Amino acid sequence: MQELLQDLFEQRVNQFVSNKRSHKLFFPKAENKQAALAKRAAEMVKVKVSGKIIEESTEDDFQVIKYQAHYQYLIKQKGILYMEEEMEARLAKFYKGALVMDEEIQCLGEQDLLHETTIVDQTVEEDERLSYQYDRLKAVQYAERWWNSYNPAYKKFEVDCTNFISQCLHTGGAPMRGYPNRGSGWWLQKNNWSYSWAVAHSLRLYLSNSKSGLRAKELNSPEQLLLGDVICYDFEGDGRFNHNTIVTGKDANGMPLVNAHTYNSRMRYWAYEDSSAYTPRIKYKFYSIIES
Repeated sequence: MQELLQDLFEQRVNQFVSNKRSHKLFFPKAENKQAALAKRAAEMVKVKVSGKIIEESTEDDFQVIKYQAHYQYLIKQKGILYMEEEMEARLAKFYKGALVMDEEIQCLGEQDLLHETTIVDQTVEEDERLSYQYDRLKAVQYAERWWNSYNPAYKKFEVDCTNFISQCLHTGGAPMRGYPNRGSGWWLQKNNWSYSWAVAHSLRLYLSNSKSGLRAKELNSPEQLLLGDVICYDFEGDGRFNHNTIVTGKDANGMPLVNAHTYNSRMRYWAYEDSSAYTPRIKYKFYSIIES
């Protein structure tokens, strides 16, 4: 099985660096990545694909592998080089050693118990210590340290993107408030949490409405964002936001590069046009964290 997976990775590398559809199972991810880079006048200098088998089985004459792929892209733009990375869970099926199917394993979405999105911005008690100085460097350092792993000090969610962003913001100094009302404030305590801590749409609502503690200002364009700021994504354009990222760098054009969980990635271009979740109806919200 390991040999089959290694051969598959070699094929993938060739498709990332070639514009020819030479394989009968062309890899759309490679085509999408190349197209997204071309729009930014950037190019892929080198790509490395590695990974590991998570699960393997046999179905009649078919060999089935569930695996995790780790992509590392060396990107060049205006003479500047940087490394983008992402993780992806995939399922491959082989018939007598020949690849017949290879597809991304889609995340099922946020748990039913987290679907509540009402945010109640309760009056803050005078003795609550909610003033703070947002340390952008610490937030970014945390995002870099944990982009592809999980801090055991925090609860891990199956859909972890918003939980991860909340951890970054909290590490940067943002104070929790609202416990124990799950529809109020932004907090994680005693194995319980507010909707805004762990649900993408709820965090978006919180950032739009909070008047104390963690607060943010909505901006008009991504280039205005600073390191440690947040981007919210509504992939379907239906008004419900389903992903969040944190700005951890800028490309040669001054546009944000972001880190994220669920589909773990670092220094990824903010627009997500190469994502399987992308649709032409996508909408974004750009939030700059108010520093005190």
